[in-house]
This record gives sequence, structure tokens and C-alpha cells, in this order.
Amino acid sequence: MADKLIMFAALILPWLTLFFTNSQTIKRYMPVTIFTSLLMTVIFQIAYTYKWWVIYKWIVPWGYMIDISFVYGIFTVGTFWIFRLTSHKFPLYIIVNLIMDAAMAFIALPFLGVLGIARYENIAPWQYFLVMFGISFIIYGYHKWQQKIYETDESV
Repeated sequence: MADKLIMFAALILPWLTLFFTNSQTIKRYMPVTIFTSLLMTVIFQIAYTYKWWVIYKWIVPWGYMIDISFVYGIFTVGTFWIFRLTSHKFPLYIIVNLIMDAAMAFIALPFLGVLGIARYENIAPWQYFLVMFGISFIIYGYHKWQQKIYETDESV
């Protein structure tokens, strides 16, 4: 029961942090946030196919394939805040992603194994780290592309 509570909290609580910002900021960073959710959904589908990890406990019927709490909670909102706090500061963005991805790969996911929620199977923590860190560059590229829309809108 405590594991389900943790998973629901990981899904819902991060979204509540958006009350600490304004609607313009949400509009500005929501495209990259949604893109990240889509990208992570694809990654989880690949991971399920190749059994990179196994998810033992979930809160939705399809949760054995996609950890909803992580993909649509912590990771999605975390991406929003990383971009909000590091926008236009690429070196800082890289450092923050390096730290967050390392913490996820080497601390958080192994801890989920201890809790019996999920565990690595056919991927090593360092490989997971490389996948996630690599994705951060794709996400940043998408964000920079999206920012051109705002520059165009502001010049009109």
C-alpha cells in the first residue's frame, strides 16, 4: 500500500509545483514538457520490448510497460523546472541534467528495486544514464527550435 501511495504522490505532487509560476511561463515551457513526455513514452516502449527493466508495481493497467508516476509526474514536471531555471544557460542545463540523470540511474532506480517497484534487467545503470543524458540534448534542441516561435511572435 505504501508503494502505491509513493507512486501516486510522484505523479500528482510535482504538478502542484506549477502553482509557483505564472501562466506565461507555463505556456513557454509546456511544449518541451509535452515533447519530453512523448519521448519518454517511446523510450519506455523500447525498454519494455528489450526488457531493459521490469516494473513490478503500477497504478494504471498499462503500468507494467510505462511507469506513469515517473514519466508523467516527476520527469515531466522536472523537465519543466529544469528549462525554467536553466533557459538560455546551456552549460548550466548540461550540468543539471548530468546530476539529475546520474541520481536517477545510480540512486533512484536502484532504490525502486529495493522497494520492489522496478529493477534493471538488460541494461546497466551506466547505459541508462547515457540514454537519459543523450535524450537531454534532443530535448534541448527541440526547445531551442520552439523558442523561435516566441521570437517570431514577439517581433510581430
